[in-house]
Amino acid sequence: MRISAAAFALAIALTLVACSSGESDDKKSAAIAEEPEAAGPRAAGGAEAKLVILGSGTPIPEPDRSGPAVAVVAGGRAYLVDFGPGVVRRAEAAFRKGVDALDVRRIAIAFATHLHSDHTAGYADLILTPAVVGRHDTLRVFGPVGLRAMTLHLLAAYAADLEARRATGDDMSGYEVEVAEIPTPAALVEVYRDDNVTVRAFAASHGADGGALGYRFDAGGRSFVVSGDTTPTQALLDACAGCDVLLHEVYCERGLAEGPPSLQAYHRDHHTSAVQLGELASKAAPGLLAAYHVLGFGCTDAEIQAEIASRYAGRTVITADLDVL
Repeated sequence: MRISAAAFALAIALTLVACSSGESDDKKSAAIAEEPEAAGPRAAGGAEAKLVILGSGTPIPEPDRSGPAVAVVAGGRAYLVDFGPGVVRRAEAAFRKGVDALDVRRIAIAFATHLHSDHTAGYADLILTPAVVGRHDTLRVFGPVGLRAMTLHLLAAYAADLEARRATGDDMSGYEVEVAEIPTPAALVEVYRDDNVTVRAFAASHGADGGALGYRFDAGGRSFVVSGDTTPTQALLDACAGCDVLLHEVYCERGLAEGPPSLQAYHRDHHTSAVQLGELASKAAPGLLAAYHVLGFGCTDAEIQAEIASRYAGRTVITADLDVL
């Protein structure tokens, strides 16, 4: 479903049914994987596909860790996963460091793991700012059920801004958003494919958030699995199964153990400890285990890495913003 800036009046009225073009969510979601067939994933000019960490943080406003956001770069194009606070400025920083695909005017495809604020607070920025500085392509966003309503509400919130830009003659195509919702998959399921990349989604386990997702990207001869927020699951093991890079959320087990019982219960039901992550990686056998969404609870990165190493002897890194893997 494409949501046009021209339809902001509909968004103000919150006519969600009217904007769905009369199709059921199931029918629209089932069509996600029906992308044009391609010759297969490749990287332009033989360049290796890579994973760029745009934000390695959490809801905690740490100045050196922006909100969760990463980009798979393949074939000269960037494919975002999540859009936490600071995503557009981190993309611009990566561009200035030489990752040409992260020129914000060219970012036009993104995937959401779930709709919690730390993963989506940069969504309005992703819709608006690249268009302000010259994006002309429609922004295509894939994610869990609820993403369509979130998009409509954001466009409604910025209706006056959009109308002012229209009145001054802006090309409004860059402000348009095409939303595809992904129902919780029972197994690894293809949700997107083009000449550069194949993207498959799997169910994550994030407490009461039954729609949370993780993603596997196959591009340029490499495979990247992004966990999103989750406890350890068989679905993630199946998605990785020797993948080149497993990017997984983590918290420090010792640090959490010093917190109040309610905090401990919440995080054990929603997230993965460093010790658990080590156990999971020993089964998934990634080429590189990379941790993001780092909840330290007073622990250093070295202490978190030591907890992982207590169960896993493979290559491991605790990521920082603007790392390239």
